[in-house]
Amino acid sequence: MKRLTQALPVFFALFTVGVMVGCKDEGPHTNPEVKFEATLTGANEVPPVTTSATGRMEGIYNKETKTLTYTITYSGLTPTAGHFHSGNSWETGGVIHTFSGVATSPISGRWEGLNQQQENLLFSGLFYANLHTAVNRGGEIRGQVNMSDFVAWKAARQ
Repeated sequence: MKRLTQALPVFFALFTVGVMVGCKDEGPHTNPEVKFEATLTGANEVPPVTTSATGRMEGIYNKETKTLTYTITYSGLTPTAGHFHSGNSWETGGVIHTFSGVATSPISGRWEGLNQQQENLLFSGLFYANLHTAVNRGGEIRGQVNMSDFVAWKAARQ
């Protein structure tokens, strides 16, 4: 009985390692850098805004440094401010990061030191990019930020 009691921990350790080796863990969630994107339009504003302005946000999030490097291009408007907000596509949310240099396109920036809650919101699609103007102070164009790697990965696997 003593031998069995001594052998059980070794057996469970070997079993666990065997299961871990046999698992295939692949996909964008395993990459240290993940791509994100958003399409900004007036129709995405809450409530919707009638405008011909458009924009696009592209970014790369580094999970190790907790840094989101982003570029936002736009046309058809003169922004007075720009931000990442938290919230679903159907609601308005609070400002969580302010863009600098919004007067000219493209807007390029780095958001360093995201905390765990912010990282969770980012990966859950609960951030949106918003450009504000003098005419539309609440926002003229907006786009929900979503992971773009997953779409490409999923298409490649089919």
